[in-house]
Amino acid sequence: MSLYAPDPPGAHATMRRNEDSPPLILTELNPSQVVDTIDDPGQPLDLVTFGTTREVCPKCRQGGLKLVLRQTSVRVAHLFCADCASCYDACYPDGAPALTI
Repeated sequence: MSLYAPDPPGAHATMRRNEDSPPLILTELNPSQVVDTIDDPGQPLDLVTFGTTREVCPKCRQGGLKLVLRQTSVRVAHLFCADCASCYDACYPDGAPALTI
């Protein structure tokens, strides 16, 4: 069960990158540090994802990490794996952050 809402219409187009661009370097984040918890742990969080990336989850090796931008319950923009519920920061090989606007 995913804690994240489906992508809004047109979100996939916003995630297109040049296929020749180098892969992102992913660093795992503690989910409790990027998303505010709610009082009832049985309740799903109402978060919106903004497209699927080409990056593969380093933990479970599934593709299609979801982009989660800052919003009401999200403190830090991150990539989310719906298969293993892992959160990642991303940067370019030169160290520049990839998830800043």
